[in-house]
Amino acid sequence: MIYVFTGNDRMKIQKEVEKILGKEYEVFEGSELKGEDLMNICRGTTIFTDERKILVKDLTGKSEVGIDAYEILGKYAGETKNTIVIWETTVSRKKTYRDFVKMKNVSAKKIEMVAKRDNRVFDVYKTAICDGEKAVKMLEEIRGDNDPFMFFGLMASQAIKDYQFRSGVMEKKRLKALAELDMEMKSSEIDEWVLIEGFLLRMKDL
Repeated sequence: MIYVFTGNDRMKIQKEVEKILGKEYEVFEGSELKGEDLMNICRGTTIFTDERKILVKDLTGKSEVGIDAYEILGKYAGETKNTIVIWETTVSRKKTYRDFVKMKNVSAKKIEMVAKRDNRVFDVYKTAICDGEKAVKMLEEIRGDNDPFMFFGLMASQAIKDYQFRSGVMEKKRLKALAELDMEMKSSEIDEWVLIEGFLLRMKDL
């Protein structure tokens, strides 16, 4: 069976993954997989068991020439004995993806992230414009009440409002820096809060 989750709420998705795969499973980054790797994920077994438990992250973003990940998976999905979870942070518009999630042995679920409005996030963001170190200290006091991706979403919403109101060069630079932070948080192995702290520290120099 293959399961596909889409969304950015890591905590909720992690719980769903563990419900299906348990605590021990193989993890693959979609950007690092080749065509034969995808085939082996569906068809391959291990020495110790006939069934593998596998998590694959972000196949939609795959850009290798000649490789359509969901076209390959669709060919072998019907015969796999493995339990496979695919986690996409974004929903693909490709027809192959839309056809894949309609297959009988594929279960697709979108997990929404509902951002709880925490006005202290905006205070941290506004403080960082002038004093990054102070903003990081403020962050330390409230991060236990926030998910890093929700925190990022609230910062981004404030940055968008600032740009819509002023449309200045600084506001545009902050939006660009936030877009770069978004990519880092999704792809880097560095802790998300560490990346956010780094962003706050360099905001005044943007």
